[in-house]
Amino acid sequence: MTLISLHHIAIGFGGRPLLDGVDLHIEPGERICLLGRNGAGKSTLLQILDGHLRPDNGDIIRQQGLTTASLAQAVPIDLTGSVFDAVAGGHAVEPDHPQAPPVWRIEEVISRMGLDPSLPVSGLSAGLKRRVFLARALVQTPDLLLLDEPTNHLDIEAIAWLETELKQYARSLLFVSHDRTFLEKLATRIIELDRGRLTSWPGDYPTYLKRKAETLAAETRQRERFSQKLAEEEAWIRQGVKARRTRNEGRVRALMRMREERRAWRDRLGTVRMRVQEAERTGKLVIEADRISRAWEGTPVFHDFSTLIVRGDKIGVIGPNGCGKTTLLKTLLKAISPDSGGIRHGLRLRIAYFDQMREQLDEDRSVADNIGEGNDQITVDDKPRHVISYLKDFLFAPDRARSPVRTLSGGERNRLLLARLFAKPSNVLVLDEPTNDLDMETLELLEELLLQYPGTLLLVSHDRTFLNNVVTGIFAFEGDGRIGEYVGGYDDWLRQRPAPATDGPPKKPAGLSQKPAPKPKSRTPKIGFKEKRELAALPEKIESLEAEQVQLHNALSDPDFYRRPGEEIAGMKDRLTELEGELTAAYERWEKLENKQG
Repeated sequence: MTLISLHHIAIGFGGRPLLDGVDLHIEPGERICLLGRNGAGKSTLLQILDGHLRPDNGDIIRQQGLTTASLAQAVPIDLTGSVFDAVAGGHAVEPDHPQAPPVWRIEEVISRMGLDPSLPVSGLSAGLKRRVFLARALVQTPDLLLLDEPTNHLDIEAIAWLETELKQYARSLLFVSHDRTFLEKLATRIIELDRGRLTSWPGDYPTYLKRKAETLAAETRQRERFSQKLAEEEAWIRQGVKARRTRNEGRVRALMRMREERRAWRDRLGTVRMRVQEAERTGKLVIEADRISRAWEGTPVFHDFSTLIVRGDKIGVIGPNGCGKTTLLKTLLKAISPDSGGIRHGLRLRIAYFDQMREQLDEDRSVADNIGEGNDQITVDDKPRHVISYLKDFLFAPDRARSPVRTLSGGERNRLLLARLFAKPSNVLVLDEPTNDLDMETLELLEELLLQYPGTLLLVSHDRTFLNNVVTGIFAFEGDGRIGEYVGGYDDWLRQRPAPATDGPPKKPAGLSQKPAPKPKSRTPKIGFKEKRELAALPEKIESLEAEQVQLHNALSDPDFYRRPGEEIAGMKDRLTELEGELTAAYERWEKLENKQG
């Protein structure tokens, strides 16, 4: 028996309806993923299903006694009590209380969400409050569970647990998510909200993508034929007298209907146009960390970590929430100092930083002022461009561009941060959780842009598909201050990471991995005295070569350079080519000696 049915639901908040004749039927045991662009009305549809919002028109038929629970994108700000009380739903939690979830269930979900049950909810960050309300929805086991972006602010271990939990959920689930791995593992049906209408797509995500592309192509062809016919009729009506003859009145009425139909069209929301402004290339060396350590109140965040990041590397940083991923980024960027060890930067670094806490945005200033810093124009690709025009590339209409940042949704804030990030040239991108709240289309465009980015990328993300598609290496927090370094993306890390222990105590919860398996002893001979001296001298040699390279680049960019004698110009260009070869050889030799030293 159908749990809930929506028939011809319509609702609007000024302008065109957000939902325009929506039909939906949810059956017992379904796991439905709702997709749609930012602002399409997904959260509004969830509120209607939950009974918190009444539509302007249409009918809702609920099964008698239907219970629902939901996780909204925004959480209430006037919260009191402890985390435990909030998860319990505000009820007394004695075992015999009829409305209270079982105590063991509350404790289990709180633990899995990585929450402290004794903390006051009012003092938590927005991200932790969302986790509290996700836990609250999970413990209630309603007939229909409604989740709006449930993986936001969860680490990979918590997301994997949530997947397992929801797969075992015997009742119905409708969720909004941009996490493609989460979607593919859970959804038994996909529905999409597009231009006020809801379409159902049975099957998995790849099938949805294929059928959606076919449908859009067919719509484009149909509209092209319609537009051609309309243009022909408009040309005919302009002939005047012929069109007003009695026998042509039917044709005139048909043209009027065509005009009305064309006015009723709702064009698809535009596509974000993102482009990174490239700064001058860095040297081969970007960042070198030498046995760096950092602790917080006596507990190691990371310990004795060494790495070499070279131009073109795309590194993903993963680990449980609160383990120190952002601290590692800021240490590598020299924004904070390590307790011990050293950080060395290469030449000509121009760093663009995406902050997951969005602290770079001024809440009280307008969207445009956050980009232009009070100016009407910014420089993009060495050309002046009006701020309003630039923001249109990121789907901000002029009136929205003049609104204060505090009125923006989560997806709009992320788009604004990306607009701000890409407004200035860079050769090193540092992105801390850039995918939260982005719709699927914008997420895939960002992914494509990062794939083509010629500079260096440091990326913190819990989006497994995004990591697989973008990064070439992983820094993984493995507990007790250890950071493991792996080649490839997320799935490659899963194959390479230390195997869990087969005996001993149970596996630690969320994010605390086991000790790594012992490495086999190297059979590579240790380096001799001369090679040690060579290894010690290589960093200074590389710096000298890169400094010479900078001087040559500066000389070549001087407008007066080509007034010099031809042989001098040719000699400097030849030397630049030689330097590239010498630098490549020096880095290869450095890596070889480092590996040989063990």
